[in-house]
Amino acid sequence: MSAEKMETTASVSNGAGPVYEGKEDALSPEDLSEVLAAGTKEVHEKAENTQFVKDFLRGRIRKELFKLGAVALYYTYTAMEEEIERNKEHSHFAPLYFPTELHRHEALARDLEYFYGPDWQSQVRCSQATQHYVDRIHQVGQEDPVLLVAHAYTRYMGDLSGGQVLKKVAQRAMKLPSTGEGLEFYQFDGIHSAKAFKQLYRSRMNELELDMEMKKRLVDEAVKAFQFNMEVFEELEEIGKTIQEDVLDAGMPVHGAMGGDINKCPYYAVKTAASGGTAYASQLAMAVLRHPTGQVLLATWFAALAGLAAWYLM
Repeated sequence: MSAEKMETTASVSNGAGPVYEGKEDALSPEDLSEVLAAGTKEVHEKAENTQFVKDFLRGRIRKELFKLGAVALYYTYTAMEEEIERNKEHSHFAPLYFPTELHRHEALARDLEYFYGPDWQSQVRCSQATQHYVDRIHQVGQEDPVLLVAHAYTRYMGDLSGGQVLKKVAQRAMKLPSTGEGLEFYQFDGIHSAKAFKQLYRSRMNELELDMEMKKRLVDEAVKAFQFNMEVFEELEEIGKTIQEDVLDAGMPVHGAMGGDINKCPYYAVKTAASGGTAYASQLAMAVLRHPTGQVLLATWFAALAGLAAWYLM
């Protein structure tokens, strides 16, 4: 990494090496992060407007779906991190290898143990939609590892952005312990500054030696990642129709209920907060506080969606 790209001011490790808090140079439209942002805008909007997400934003949720969302994330991250380990020395992935800082499957396993008990592994299974996602990740890792960049960037950068906004919301709404049990997925103990780490990650990604054809292939793969997530949303929606459980109706407003004022939409606040604006993070908090029962918001998969949105807003 060139000195012009980054300034060393602290310490984050690539496992155990120095941590960088960096300044980003002005981005070029041909930088991979910018190409991905432009190339996934349309599919992001489709994901945002699925019926499942609309219902989710209205606060109509079932606790059982929250748990199933965590199960889906567990299988997804287990597959992705298996393939990352397999390809950690690949020239196009090695610069993005941060297992200590980023890997999530062990944290998700602890969350599932909290929700399901010590025998959680005998109680959960990989759903059909999640299996499609998992199969694609394994295929990419074994046949075309450079495409792992699209999956890792989509997931991890999202987790460090929109996902973080909802951690305390979910904790309060579900009355989870203040020590973090049930929400370890959101806790990145190896990262002291999410903003600095994201700058480092994007800088390393933008310095990968890739031609424009390969960048376009990465965009196509990122689009697939969004589509796989939409399949999971749709599957959860169908499962929700069969669950005999009281709906926690938060009454959270969506755009149409806001009299056309998008700034009052809590999801818009999440997306804007993900881009780094503290004022909008406060806006989101106020929106949630006005609708206490909406704090649950099926937080695990909404955090995932908000996170996915964040990668092109950053």
